[in-house]
This record gives sequence, C-alpha cells and structure tokens, in this order.
Amino acid sequence: MLPLLLSRRYLYSKKVVVDQALEASIMPVGPQNQKICESMKYSLMAGGKRVRPILCIAACEMFGGTDEDAMPTAVALEMIHSMSLIHDDLPAMDNDDLRRGKPTNHVVYGEAMAILAGDALLSKSFEHVAKFTKGVPAERVVEVLRRLGEAVGELGLAGGQAMDLELEGRDDTTLEDLRWIHRHKTGALLNVAVCAGAILGGASPKDVAAMETFSDAIGLAFQVADDILDCTQTTEQLGKTAGKDEAVSKTTYVKLMGMDGARAEARRLVDAALGALEPYGERAAALRALAMFIIEREN
Repeated sequence: MLPLLLSRRYLYSKKVVVDQALEASIMPVGPQNQKICESMKYSLMAGGKRVRPILCIAACEMFGGTDEDAMPTAVALEMIHSMSLIHDDLPAMDNDDLRRGKPTNHVVYGEAMAILAGDALLSKSFEHVAKFTKGVPAERVVEVLRRLGEAVGELGLAGGQAMDLELEGRDDTTLEDLRWIHRHKTGALLNVAVCAGAILGGASPKDVAAMETFSDAIGLAFQVADDILDCTQTTEQLGKTAGKDEAVSKTTYVKLMGMDGARAEARRLVDAALGALEPYGERAAALRALAMFIIEREN
C-alpha cells in the first residue's frame, strides 16, 4: 500500500508542474494559426496521468538533475504522446471516437485538422527541447534529440503501429510478435522518457544501460496492464472504448496468455524493472513507486 500511496503523491505533485508547463507550451500568435493551436491544445490538455514526462523528471532527479533540466524534454514527450493518440484514433488507424473521456480530436476538428495538429505537435516537440533546455551540456541535449527521433520512427512508434496494423485480425501472431510491437509502439517512448531524463541528469553510460533495462521492462508491463484493463474495466472507467481490441480481433497478452497468465507476466516484468533499480537504493524510490503504479492503476 505504501509504494502505491507514494507513487500517487509523487505523480500528483509532478503532474501539477507538468500541466502548467504544457499549458504554456502552445500559444497562437494570431488568427492565422488559432485553429491548429486549438486542436493541438485540445489533445495535449485533455487529461491523462502524464506518466512519460514524470518518469523523465524522476530519472533526471535520480542522477542529480532538476525539474528545470528535464521539463522541456518532459513537455516534448507529452507532445509526442498526444500526437500518437491523435493519429492512432483516426479512421485509417483504430477509428475511435473517445479518448480520455472526451470525443477524439478528429471528431471535434475533422480528420485533416487532426492530422495537421499531430504533425505540428511532433515538430514542436523537437523545437521545444532545443529552444528551452538551459544549463545542460549541449552533447546531452543532442543525445536526447537523437533518442526522441529514434523513438518516433520506423524502430519506434511508427514501426510498432505499422506492425500492429499488419497483424490485426490474424490468428498466427506470436508472443514474440506482440512483444516486438509493444517494445516499439508503447515501450519506445517510455524508454526514451527514462533514459533522456537520466542523460539530462548526468548519468554515466553504465547508468543509462541500467535505465534501458528498467524502461524496457516497464514499457512491456504498461501494455500488459492496458490489455488487462481493456478486458476488466468499463468505457467510463477507462475513458476510451472498452473491449475494442477484441472487437477488431487484435492479438493481446490476455488473448495469448489468458487473464492469469497476463497478470503473472505483468508482475514478472515489474520485478525485472525493480531488479534493475536495486543498485541505486533510495535514490530510485520515485522510479520504483512509478513502476508499481503502472500495474496497479485502474485506467
């Protein structure tokens, strides 16, 4: 109970400052870009737990950095995540009309504007890191930008989503296929959140490697937990359409492993993540608590 309570307190305190930074990150300069900024902000400020930016901040703090060091990258991560949700919900992808308890971006603004808003959020994310990261050695910032780019491309979000679409409706998807999809579609951004935070805080290459082990396990655990929630929670509880994966014959951990097997897999992955944090003792308390939150959350 204590780790979960700690994670909720930490999440809440950091979410407040992250939300303030997100609110200030997109401002129209006139009527010409008013609509696209409105569409961008609609999804960016639609709610959510801000897990990715908070993981970034926690990792940065763990290695001696500050909120200020990590915040531009934390904001960028949420911009990229919001872009991925906008595009994921489009009729050409998952064709969903509910996200975080609200109508999806394309339902409110139309498909064309939703695509452009997602594109603009992605572009803005890199600009934000380069423009607002202060007092951090340039080589660290360049490495963060490299990792962000990799996390979005063909070996990241885009590649994972492409494979997910390719295998949709097929009955020959293996567990390894599923892990590949989610290491890229879901895990890549969680991985860069932790590793970028560590890099900004001054972590050594050995420390960054340990953070990669931690975040790889957490990224998969996050998706296993999502698959379980999709089967056990209502649309109202989730804030998105429940049972959608089963409706489109998408392969999930629950489908391949059964509910008990999926729960055991989530536990195994979190244990692996916690193992990677053992050498850091109390310095890793926030990351440890966030790892527990990922499998114990209810939406």
